Parts: sequence; C-alpha cells; structure tokens
Amino acid sequence: MTTQEHTDTYPSRKINWKGTTLLLVIGVICLASTLRMPLTVVGPIISFIREDLGISNILAGFLTTIPLLAFAIISPFAPVVARKIGLELTLFLSTVLLGGGIVLRSVGTTSLLVFGTMLIGIAISFGNVLIPGLLKLKFPYHVGLLMAFFTMSMNLTAGLGAGISYPVAKSSLGWQGALAISLVLVVLTIVIWIPQLQFNKPEPTVKTMKERTPLWKSPVTWAVAGTMGFQSLLFYTTAAWIPEIYISQGLAAERAGWMFSIMQFSQVPMALAVPIIASKMTSQRPLVLMFTVFYLVGFIGVVMDWTSLAVLWMVLLGLAGGASFALAMMFFTLRTRTAFEAADLSGFAQSLGYLLAAIGPILFGYLHDLFGGWNTAGWLFVVVVLILFICSFKASKNEYVN
Repeated sequence: MTTQEHTDTYPSRKINWKGTTLLLVIGVICLASTLRMPLTVVGPIISFIREDLGISNILAGFLTTIPLLAFAIISPFAPVVARKIGLELTLFLSTVLLGGGIVLRSVGTTSLLVFGTMLIGIAISFGNVLIPGLLKLKFPYHVGLLMAFFTMSMNLTAGLGAGISYPVAKSSLGWQGALAISLVLVVLTIVIWIPQLQFNKPEPTVKTMKERTPLWKSPVTWAVAGTMGFQSLLFYTTAAWIPEIYISQGLAAERAGWMFSIMQFSQVPMALAVPIIASKMTSQRPLVLMFTVFYLVGFIGVVMDWTSLAVLWMVLLGLAGGASFALAMMFFTLRTRTAFEAADLSGFAQSLGYLLAAIGPILFGYLHDLFGGWNTAGWLFVVVVLILFICSFKASKNEYVN
C-alpha cells in the first residue's frame, strides 16, 4: 500500500480552502476539540462530585485515571478497526460513543459516572490514534499545518474546559451540567463529520513480495513510543501535583490552582508552530534540544523553591510540553510511509505513553509520602526529562520504522 493509493480525494500539493476540503479541515478541528475537554472538566469540580455522591477520595481520583488506562488498552486496536471499516466511519462512530459516554456520566449516579467515564476513554482513544493517519492520508503535503491546527485545538479546548467547569458547577446546572458542557462540541462534530462518510474506504488488501517487519522490532518505534510516553508522564504528573507542590511552598491555594492553567495555555504557541517547523526539517533534533532546555530550567526552578518566579517556570514548562507533545504526534507521520502505518505507530506509542502517564502521578505521590516532601519527587522530573531527551533525539533522526 502506497500513500498515493490513499490520496486520490485530496491529491493536490496546494490546499484548496473550499468545498469538501474546507469541510474536512473544520471536521478535524472539531474532532480535536472533543479529545481533551471531556477530561479537563473533571479536575476542578472533583470536590463537588465527591461530596454529592459520597464517594471516596480513591474513587474520585480514579475518575481521572480511567481514561488514561482506556487509552493504554484500546489504542493498539484502533488501527485494526479502522482497517476493517475505514478511518472516516471509525472516527464517526467513536464520536457518537463519546457523546453517549458524556450523557451517561452526567446523569448523576456513581455507577453511570464510572461507566460513562470508561466509554469516554475508549472513544477518545480512537481519535488520539487515528487522526495523525487521517491527516497523512488526506493531506500528505501539508501534514505539519493540519497537525498544528489539531494540537492547537486540543490545547485551547482543554484549557477552556478546565476554566469554565468550576463556574458552571457552582451555578444551577451543578456538576452534572459542568460534565455535560463538552457535549455541545461533540454534537457539532457529529453533524460536521457526516459528509466525510462518503469518502470512507477500508484499507485495500495488497499482496507484497515480502512480509513487513513487525512494528515492535524497529528501534525507531521504541524511540517514538518513549517520546510519547515520557512527555505524557511529565504532563499528567505535573497536572496532578504542581498545585500541591506550590501550596507546600507557601502559595495560596487559588493562586496555585492557576499555575496549571498558565502552563496549559502556554502550550498553545508551540502546539501551533512546532508541527509546521518539524515538517520542513530533515532532522528535528534542534527542536528536541529546545524543549529539553525549557523543561530542565522550568523543573529546576520548581524544585529549588524559587517560588517568586513561579509564573516563569510554568510558562517554560508549558512551552516545553506543547513542543514535545506536538513533535511526538508529528513522529507518527514523519517516521512512517503510509496512513495506516502511521495509525499503527500511533496506536503502539500511545498505548505505552498513556500507561506511563497513568503510573506517573501515583509514583510521584508515593515518593512524596516515602520521603516526606516533594524534593526527591521533584528531582525525578529532571531524570524523566533526560530520558525523554534520549528517546526523542533518536526519534528525530530521518528514518522510517520499516
């Protein structure tokens, strides 16, 4: 299977921003907007949910871990389903499933809260994995530009969800209304995506002269998976514990809570710029060096208790996180030759990545309890950054997985 065999619908080197092409771009942006907002609305209102339903702190915390575990389990299967029934149809059905999960989660019972959260994690797994392949399929000459739109939309709506869920939960809509607000974007996405179903095609069966090397046997695959994994660990662990770290350093709880929001919105410029820049580079190692320096300076500033410059450290960590996530997503297309190969690599890497992301917050919390403070756990951030550097430096070399 060659890339050209799958690019008949949009083969031009120049994007014609009209008709079906424009509708596809809008559809991809809408899809991206649904992949993080249903997750980020939970954290700020977890106390409302816990008090109203009378659930334990363990179950309340598990609500943020369920989607990550779903990502780890489901991601490898997303390309298999897409091969059978087609990328466009798979993304459509997963978005419908996402809407159903949001509705069930918002009903107001503990059992449906957990079950709906599971469905949300399963549904989002498909979008996470398949959209890089879809962009390689439809826009083989403009993957960087479209990936920039994709990652920027995810970051903006993630920050929006985190920002508005608390005010909504305090209103007459309650926490159920706050959990349901992302349903608006999901319904809009379903409507806009329907025209894409006419282009849906399962992957054709093509006989080759030799068997393809299994993905997991390629060193490039493991480098890309490590990049995805360790940057995910850094993001989700920082999201879980940065407010607590700053509270322990003397910041007021409200101001400490804003630190994560600052970090989240600081990701947007890099999420927009890095995919475009990376697509034009033979080797992406300069970008790796850049975000490694940002990570190191930011985390060292946090660990050293230089709290007066907290905003600066959060901006640097946001820039680093936006760059590393965007580059990890670009590796799925840069290190593969075809759309479905990109989906395979995406599924493998994201499965490992979100498994590490689920472990990260627990590990850091354990180290805090073991050593009675955040200092040792904080220095582990630096260790993870160095491991991320090794993986991403290897993944940045201009070579393919097979």
